[in-house]
Amino acid sequence: MKPAAKLNECGQSAWLDLIGRKLIHSGELLKMTQEDGVRGVTANPAIFEKAIVESDEYDDQLRTLIDQGKSPLEIYEAIAIDDVRSACDVLRPMFDRLQGRDGFVSLEVSPYIARDTRATVQEAKRFWRAVERPNLFIKIPANPEGIPAIREAIAAGISINITLIFSVRVYEQVIEAYISGLEERVAKGLPISQIHSVASFFVSRVDTLVDKLVEEKGARDLLGKIAVANAKE
Repeated sequence: MKPAAKLNECGQSAWLDLIGRKLIHSGELLKMTQEDGVRGVTANPAIFEKAIVESDEYDDQLRTLIDQGKSPLEIYEAIAIDDVRSACDVLRPMFDRLQGRDGFVSLEVSPYIARDTRATVQEAKRFWRAVERPNLFIKIPANPEGIPAIREAIAAGISINITLIFSVRVYEQVIEAYISGLEERVAKGLPISQIHSVASFFVSRVDTLVDKLVEEKGARDLLGKIAVANAKE
């Protein structure tokens, strides 16, 4: 049994931190969901950059968008929306079979607007309408400006993958924002059964930073252990 499939038996879902047109069109993504235990997909601008640079699958669309006079940001969004929508379609049977417990694909709002609550909410709504798939997650960071954006997005009926959580204190703020968004919908008589959410507690990035400090102190026995200890809190 594949390692990811073993995780599924333990109630854990392995997500693929990768997306690309070749992965989708070749049937490889479908194979990974059917045979390898992959239960979700996440994407960000860096992942899309790698996919575009390393593949000729995007050349025709790039030429068309450039000929239309689209800006670099508009080109990126068009490509990202197309790929995420296609990935959502690949994972949709899993989403339906598991009644929304798995089978999601995440699309991140622009990091350039991370300090702007209003812009974050507007972009989340725009991406949600553009992709138009029930198994889509919009990724919003749990920074001070992102917390109220999470509440507003949930209240608007958008499923959210909340990222950049590094502490219990911030996680508690995320929970409050999520519940407040649901309560706002209920107060308005709006449904909440189709709203899904993931709180992504980051681990590896803690070690990326702290391990450098650990090295400086000569405490090599602590290398690679701080992030897990923090997560266990």
